[in-house]
Amino acid sequence: MPFELDTGNTAWLLTSAALVLLMTPALAFFYGGMVRGKSVLNMMMMSFGAIAVVGIIWVLWGYSMTFGSDVAGVFGNPTEFFGLAPLTDDSNSLLAASGVPALVAAGFQATFAIITVALISGAIADRARFGAWLVFAGVWVTLVYFPLAHMVWGGGLLGAGENGIAAAIYGVTDGIANVAPIDFAGGTVVHINAGIAGLVLALIIGKRKGFGKEPMRPHNLPFVMLGAALLWFGWFGFNAGSAGAANEVAGLAWVNTTVATCAAMAAWLLTERLRDGHATSLGAASGIVAGLVAITPAAAAVNPIGAIALGAVAGVLCALAVGLKYRFGYDDSLDVVGVHLVGGLVGTVLIGLLATDTGLLYGGGIDQLVIQVVIALAAVIFSGVLTFVIGTVIKVTMGWRISEEAEVGGIDLAEHGETAYETIAQGRVIQEVRA
Repeated sequence: MPFELDTGNTAWLLTSAALVLLMTPALAFFYGGMVRGKSVLNMMMMSFGAIAVVGIIWVLWGYSMTFGSDVAGVFGNPTEFFGLAPLTDDSNSLLAASGVPALVAAGFQATFAIITVALISGAIADRARFGAWLVFAGVWVTLVYFPLAHMVWGGGLLGAGENGIAAAIYGVTDGIANVAPIDFAGGTVVHINAGIAGLVLALIIGKRKGFGKEPMRPHNLPFVMLGAALLWFGWFGFNAGSAGAANEVAGLAWVNTTVATCAAMAAWLLTERLRDGHATSLGAASGIVAGLVAITPAAAAVNPIGAIALGAVAGVLCALAVGLKYRFGYDDSLDVVGVHLVGGLVGTVLIGLLATDTGLLYGGGIDQLVIQVVIALAAVIFSGVLTFVIGTVIKVTMGWRISEEAEVGGIDLAEHGETAYETIAQGRVIQEVRA
């Protein structure tokens, strides 16, 4: 059937792509407000640096590795769509059935790769060399993100096709696994992937100087709240845009994204109030992100009541999980593990209970729950092992850590030669004069 352009669907996907791209600068504000004043520019630059590196790589070989012809169920042929040149033929579009041109669909997917890499940076705030981060971003997105995205969304081992793991377990009907994994907009590909990568890097690079001994409070909570608000706004493109059309699925995803996030914020604040005696603005912002993370894989699989339940569970569990770093001694600076890894696991696994068509609580049996657990564990192992290898190689070659003097004085000045606030620069000059 020849390609027929649908201008309404195309306009929605272009809008959604812009919304998802906005999420990475939003993340820069969210993360930037959470660090100390001497680190805010570096923290924001890690997000902007991810845009620069990943955006270029996506066009060159990223799209092809994700959606190109399957190679062993693990990645796509990296040369098939090199430079996106073959995508001038819209019959190749990922969303041809929706009347969306190939380049529009490819651009939409680029924004997912960018935000996934940027999410990792929060786990290693205040102490990583900017050059090492940029190298890591390019290598990691190539060796981890693109293959995992291909395995889940591009017809690989963790997808719904006849060669996937679900088909091997439950059989195939008409070329589709009888019980297909559900990852609507990236619970495994984005959040579990980034969350476990953040944990591994935090362990490889080590703790910040003074971690657990001195306060490391957010320096600008209005930045954090602004970032959370912009993330929520952009997330409608992330989830509702993943329907691939302006239709009822997009509407369901939009509503679920709203109510799950409301429930997660309320649950996080209640948990804080009961545990600490205060419901904080940082808790509200963090609860928003936890809800957004959790509903991402399930946005089109659950009804609004299920979305509220899922968001509430994520809000409580993520609020509790952010304290694990103090118990176990890993320095996940900005709670990437507690929010993205735990939230991604909650959303991915609870699909097995709450999916209206196949969930256990809706009479679908245990099969969907089993396959959701399998793909979540596969994502953890795949990303964790490869991130360890990449991070270790960078550590022994380039080196990850800035000097102790630079860390104490401020990574902004050491890495970028500038500061966010004039008082910090003046304080540094006074220290140097006295020395």
